[in-house]
Amino acid sequence: MGKEAMKQQHEGLGVHPDERKSLGVTIEKTSHGAPTEKARLERELNPWKLNHLLRNVHFPSSSSQEEIYINEEGEAPGQYDLTNLVMFPDQRDRLLNVIKVGSFSTVAPDQLIVSDSAILWHPHFTETPQSVCIDSCIPGYQKVSREVEFSCCYDCVPCAEGHISNTTDMEMCIQCPEDQWPNDKRTICIQKITEFLSYEDPLGQSLAAVSVLSSLTVILVFLIFMKYHKTPVVKANNQTLSYSLLLSLTLSFLCCFLFIGRPQKVTCLLRQVTFGINFTVSVSCVLAKTVTVVIAFNATKPGSKIKKWVGTRVSLCLVLLCSLLQVGICLVWLISSPPFPDYDTHTYTGKMILQCNEGSVSAFYTVIGYMGFLSGLSFIVAFLVRKLPASFNEAQLITFSMLVFCSVWVSFIPAYLSTKGKYMVAVEIFAILASSAGLLGCIFIPKCYIILFRPEQNTRRGLTGKHLQ
Repeated sequence: MGKEAMKQQHEGLGVHPDERKSLGVTIEKTSHGAPTEKARLERELNPWKLNHLLRNVHFPSSSSQEEIYINEEGEAPGQYDLTNLVMFPDQRDRLLNVIKVGSFSTVAPDQLIVSDSAILWHPHFTETPQSVCIDSCIPGYQKVSREVEFSCCYDCVPCAEGHISNTTDMEMCIQCPEDQWPNDKRTICIQKITEFLSYEDPLGQSLAAVSVLSSLTVILVFLIFMKYHKTPVVKANNQTLSYSLLLSLTLSFLCCFLFIGRPQKVTCLLRQVTFGINFTVSVSCVLAKTVTVVIAFNATKPGSKIKKWVGTRVSLCLVLLCSLLQVGICLVWLISSPPFPDYDTHTYTGKMILQCNEGSVSAFYTVIGYMGFLSGLSFIVAFLVRKLPASFNEAQLITFSMLVFCSVWVSFIPAYLSTKGKYMVAVEIFAILASSAGLLGCIFIPKCYIILFRPEQNTRRGLTGKHLQ
């Protein structure tokens, strides 16, 4: 074989002689003198040295006009056939038969076509074998890829809280709507349990019963005062203010029913406003009673100039002024940011709390703060005049009532902020009942005791001679 044949052999290899030399490939002659190429490793061959040679491979396909090459990503784009190698049992030569079952194209782009009916499985396979590392993810779980090179390997992870998966091998779980929650298996969304202080709840029933009994007690006291309105005990403590206070206490006890039951638009608008105005009237009456005691005592002094202020006009004007100011605060609240029915889906798992959103939290605490200011002012004035003569000793009763009232509402704020749901509503109802009962018990019950059980003290002489008991 001559030089021309050797040259053709070199070109057929597709490698330049100098490059073959660098790779440790040498040319030797056979014993017959014909030149052949023999691969002999003179040193260790590093595969990475072939990379730049493989990137330059370009040749036409034998079955089509496509050009086969390797791109920059190391892939060979083009059209590929998916084949099924089958060995039929009745063949004697036991040859593998190649059956085309689909195609894959990287140009189309990435189009995969598979004909399931063309695939022939071994008779031992009763079902299609799974080409995954693990079994399919059942409903309630989602697929999470592993950090491996094979995409068929993944883990089955339970759906997160508030999410479901209702089919096998879901890539991502579905989030339930706000008013729904997954079942235990996290396969379907079910309606959340709604919670509010209802009349069917034992707590709601207990508070409603106490509210009714308390309002009946106030009505009973009112009837006693009406029956004995000509006695010194009733006359000495400003009958108009006493009746106004009893009426406002009755409404305060009954307004608790606005807090019990399913929150509605009307009840949400009325509950805090009604409570705030009723309590302001009650505290204003107590403040007016205290001011009346001060005026009455100082008017008895010789040469006093405040005798003209003695009477019901000043006290009623004071009640009206203080109450109108609270009405103005409530009107601004209702116009600017009124309360509305709302629901809380985040506090408890699987529960939806139906509640009244106060709209403006600052307006709500302004109403509470104004009542606190009036009650604190009444307490200070009543405390300063608590040691007046016996005929004016209602100041002592007012002092105790305001002490109870202030204690209840000071304790209410941290308790209200630390509770949620129906218990937050129950805390406010309890504060209303406790503070109203404090006013009723400290101011009116001692007088009813004298009227009913100690009539000998219900005289002008008994009233001016010693304290009420």
